[in-house]
Amino acid sequence: MGLSFNSVINYLNENKIRATKSAVADACGVTVRGLTSLMGERRPEASWVVSNATGNPTGYQPEEQHAELYRSTRIITSAEVFRRNLSV
Repeated sequence: MGLSFNSVINYLNENKIRATKSAVADACGVTVRGLTSLMGERRPEASWVVSNATGNPTGYQPEEQHAELYRSTRIITSAEVFRRNLSV
């Protein structure tokens, strides 16, 4: 069983760090396609989830992105980070 999507999004927002779609999907126990459904409408809180290839949120307009999205160059690329820092 994976972590809840809300706990992962809260972690990203609190720590102001981006994470790849594949890392978030793996942590939540869903496919990347399933993750898209969980994400819902584009909003700043979900813009921390980014493309593996570009490091940018896919399809987001600047006004839909979190104001501090690029404050760090660090991007979480492994679900292990979430498993280690969040309890199931």
